[in-house]
Amino acid sequence: MFEVAILGFGTVGSGVAEVIDRNQKQLLREIPEGVHVKYILDLRDFPDSPYNDRVVHDIDIILNDPEIRVICETMGGKEPAFTFSKKALEKGISVVTSNKELVDSLGGTLAVIAKEHDCSYLFEASVGGGIPILRPLRTSFAQEFITSVTGILNGTTNYILTKMETEGLDFEEALKQAQDNGYAERNPEADIEGYDPCRKIAILASLVTGGNVKYQQVPCEGISRIDKQDLAYAKSLGRAVKLLGVCRHDEETNEVYVRTAPYMVQEGHPLYSVNDVFNGILVHGNMVGDLMFYGSGAGKLPTASAVVSDMVECIQNMGRNIDIGLKNTDAVLEDPEEYCERYFIRTGEEDKDRIAELFGDAIEYVTAPASGEIAFVTDMISCRSMKEKTAKLSAFKKAIRLL
Repeated sequence: MFEVAILGFGTVGSGVAEVIDRNQKQLLREIPEGVHVKYILDLRDFPDSPYNDRVVHDIDIILNDPEIRVICETMGGKEPAFTFSKKALEKGISVVTSNKELVDSLGGTLAVIAKEHDCSYLFEASVGGGIPILRPLRTSFAQEFITSVTGILNGTTNYILTKMETEGLDFEEALKQAQDNGYAERNPEADIEGYDPCRKIAILASLVTGGNVKYQQVPCEGISRIDKQDLAYAKSLGRAVKLLGVCRHDEETNEVYVRTAPYMVQEGHPLYSVNDVFNGILVHGNMVGDLMFYGSGAGKLPTASAVVSDMVECIQNMGRNIDIGLKNTDAVLEDPEEYCERYFIRTGEEDKDRIAELFGDAIEYVTAPASGEIAFVTDMISCRSMKEKTAKLSAFKKAIRLL
């Protein structure tokens, strides 16, 4: 048996143990000797778990066991996950993880350490849950220049927006339903304010460019200000509101534009029909064109399945580094304030005479579902220009980007 260890026995960690045990026959096809969980590191004990006899509380027991060559880190957070991962990699033990916070902040550092010690640091589950996206970017797209990655990267917010659109729920009602169904945490801030998908698009942008894009560098906007009127406007335009992570990579300058924000997505676009808790990621290569990845972006077993897929690849490549293309250098970021897009804008009727003066004649008015409002779609303008112009509207309410 090939012995492995799990750090952190929460939702994903326990799922990893379950996937290994339940799908051992499938694993035997790739690893004839089989895979066995020898240790589980956690502060807690699990007396009612069939894995309780494998629980340890000291990381050194794992690091000093020569049989352990691959570790799964599902602890979450930066520390002690970073310290434990670093120590393992320095001993030549490969590490796989679902920890997007750690990958975003220090993934480049850990990838370099792994390369120096002929082992690997993989994190397929940190972005799309059960959706295989990072491995295809590294292998199937090796010959491509990736010009864009656009994704619905958070199932909770997608569920909320879907319920608001299809059932006419208010935001708070849809959020409560998501919490009641276990899709949203009691404190849903990371989801509804966009922090979770922002970390994921930062990771994707880092892999696309080969340089680090940090979460703190990415403009981030969530869905907490989206209301039923926005969805009604979108429907009248033949669009749907989606929270997207957007990465645009310039082939000539190598600069990358990254943002997380609500967008009105046109009917017929591949992401338009991605609903409920599902995620979708659209990748465009300069030669292959568009490819769409769709599936469960979260959940215990889908995420654990992605973690185990990384473990299998590490086992198959023992003694050498799997180069994921991530370096400990910074990406060249395009100024997000200068990036040009079209905007849907809501304001009060009192601004009627100012709209054409500020935005010109190339605007498209939208029939307002609510009295006292004016809504319109702009031509292509920069974010900076949009903010400057809307600041001159006395009753400005909201701007949403168009895709």
